Amino acid sequence: MSARASWVDDEIEAVRELATKFFEKEVLPGAERYKEQGHPDRDLYRAAGKLGLLAPSIPEEFGGGGGTFAHEAAIIEAQSKVGDTSMGIAIHSGIVAPYLVEFASDAVKRRILPKAASGECVLAIAMTEPGTGSDLQNIQTRAVRDGDEYVITGSKMFISNGALCDAVVIAAKTDPDKGAAGVSLIVAEVGPDTPGFSRGRTLAKIGGKGQDTGELFFDGLRVPVGNLLGEAEGQGFYQMMRLLQQERLVAAVMAVAAMEAAVAMTVDYTKGRNAFGKPVFAFQNTKFELAECATIARISRVFLDDCITRHLSGELDVATASMAKYWLTDQLSVVADRCLQLFGGYGYMTEYPIAEIFTSARVLRILAGTNEIMKELIARSL
Repeated sequence: MSARASWVDDEIEAVRELATKFFEKEVLPGAERYKEQGHPDRDLYRAAGKLGLLAPSIPEEFGGGGGTFAHEAAIIEAQSKVGDTSMGIAIHSGIVAPYLVEFASDAVKRRILPKAASGECVLAIAMTEPGTGSDLQNIQTRAVRDGDEYVITGSKMFISNGALCDAVVIAAKTDPDKGAAGVSLIVAEVGPDTPGFSRGRTLAKIGGKGQDTGELFFDGLRVPVGNLLGEAEGQGFYQMMRLLQQERLVAAVMAVAAMEAAVAMTVDYTKGRNAFGKPVFAFQNTKFELAECATIARISRVFLDDCITRHLSGELDVATASMAKYWLTDQLSVVADRCLQLFGGYGYMTEYPIAEIFTSARVLRILAGTNEIMKELIARSL
């Protein structure tokens, strides 16, 4: 075992243990049902909220636990290691809540954040559009001011937590003539009867089938002007660029935890599975494959721990966050593929957790900015 990372203390360990028990006992038993319905049970968020597992880094004055990203990382790691891919906690807590904490008005914070911490309100963020992926400055969704309201029109695609969300941060153009400087973020509180708001399909995916990913449509959705994030219009692109670093780090945390889980379960399987009269682990190829995968996982862990430590001290730069997101998610795909091979035919069966790791790994190379975009960002620093 490697030494405990500098960002982990007894409290963080306790949070990780609590989260692990929650996912094992409360979430995993319903995994097949979540896949069939395309989303986890709504009550799971309230259950997680009661345990303090939602948005623990929200300040106490807004109903949160007053923790740091270390608490978020511990929960995300626990979820990935246990093998749950249904609950969108990483999106809700690690990605969306910080936008409200950093940029929302005091009134919006007091109205939404306590409900986000309790699980009463599930959060989502709507950036991607049918014709716009990583090119965020060219989004087509419009927000036109009309008195004390914004009227929002457009559509969003591939939105995590899209089917269950009660509040969504929408990236929209408030001035279509200004490019990136015309992008604003506006949080909308939504429900089944909200005029001008509708949900499309819950999308079928090759992995993470129990986690809701959907389409959102805005047709004259009216949102109070006070729900604008930031002090003025046109700050959205800057806000996204600032907080995308944490989003990319979240993806890296998920990748390393899943990588470590893949290696551990493959070691256990190969030691217990016999072929030609001896354990599969006894074959040199198996030992060498797992030795290499374990080495990749260890190197990945050291890099990730350094990034988390830097992030907690405010020193994680764009290039390093991009390196972590691209390289660690790439390595997860490599390790998951090699580990699955050692399961033989069983690895191709969805009832084996290695299959879930293999299929769910693929999206991490796409979300939060594709890995190709990450290389562009890294290259700018050279």
